[in-house]
Amino acid sequence: MMETQIRFDFINKYKNKPILVKAPGRINIIGEHTDYNMGYVLPAAIEQSIFFAVHSNLSHKINIETSLSEPDQVVFNLDGTHVRFDSFWGNYFKAIIEILNEEDFPLVGFDCVFGGDIPIGAGLSSSAALCCGFIHAVAEVCRLTIPKESIAKIAQKAEHKIGLNCGLMDQFAVLFGKKENAIFLDCSNLSFEYVPIDLKGYSWVLINSNIKHSLAIDSEYNKRRASCETIVKTIKQFKDHVTSLRDITADDLESIKSKVSPTDFIRATYVLNENARVLRMMKALRDGDAAEVGKILLQGHWAMSKQYEITTPELDLLVRSGEKLDGILGSRMMGGGFGGCTINLMKSENMNQNITSILATYKAKTGIDAEFHHVRIDDGVHTLIS
Repeated sequence: MMETQIRFDFINKYKNKPILVKAPGRINIIGEHTDYNMGYVLPAAIEQSIFFAVHSNLSHKINIETSLSEPDQVVFNLDGTHVRFDSFWGNYFKAIIEILNEEDFPLVGFDCVFGGDIPIGAGLSSSAALCCGFIHAVAEVCRLTIPKESIAKIAQKAEHKIGLNCGLMDQFAVLFGKKENAIFLDCSNLSFEYVPIDLKGYSWVLINSNIKHSLAIDSEYNKRRASCETIVKTIKQFKDHVTSLRDITADDLESIKSKVSPTDFIRATYVLNENARVLRMMKALRDGDAAEVGKILLQGHWAMSKQYEITTPELDLLVRSGEKLDGILGSRMMGGGFGGCTINLMKSENMNQNITSILATYKAKTGIDAEFHHVRIDDGVHTLIS
């Protein structure tokens, strides 16, 4: 097991018995790009995780190493200074340490070894697991009290420092996840409730396109957020209370159609419709209506493809291939976009043959080997009992 390997690596290197923290990845049933618009989302934490082994070292240094992508080590001083590093993950930890210092959290020197089995760039929010898990581990080793909601906001702030203007969905999902449940989260006030997503006779499956996305500075992700902010700014000129697309009705949007670009108008339309899809999905799951769940998944995907324009030809191919097969009720791209996984609802009885068919079609038309993962819903970030 990964956690056993991380613990072993830490003890072998540092000769101390570490605190071990588990930080899961996440899926999202429905609700893409609605979180930063203060809308609704329906994510869930999953079994694939990043594990952190930590122990204080009575020094003024934070030593962090991993084999997450390749063996690498970064050393930070408690004041946040460091020697030059090339690792992508070092930027996240640097941002977190700087924020904790800015907010006057008293840090101590510690050693850390981390690693996991969340596919990087697959849309399973490895960065949120990385940030939230690390902050939780820092709180444990430094004996700090940091509420989960505060951890989420620190992690979000770290992503913003790096250049991705994300919402809070990913961080919230990996922190508040609960086995066998999705989280219906209202991003306007962070109120939430758990929703069972187990549909008898059906299975949730991820298919990784192996097209890796990079949501970076000036990325397409940020451009879409800017489109939404343009709409809000325009409507706010005659409706003072408007602060996000959550405050806007379809009639409001229609009234400014001639004042904004067609692209911005279509993107805002997508967000309003996606919020409605989340509410419909909630009802379908509670009713156990698998057919309706599948229908909503497909509607969500093609809206992301045609309206928000965040899918890829490869992801569209995966979804289109599933539409032709008996026993696949629906699927859609999941995550920020431009690569990653599709999430699929399949009849369990013919799941394996349908997965085989989709992978074969995908390989034949793209030359790329896709991967699949059975979805197991898990608890959020927590400290493991040694």
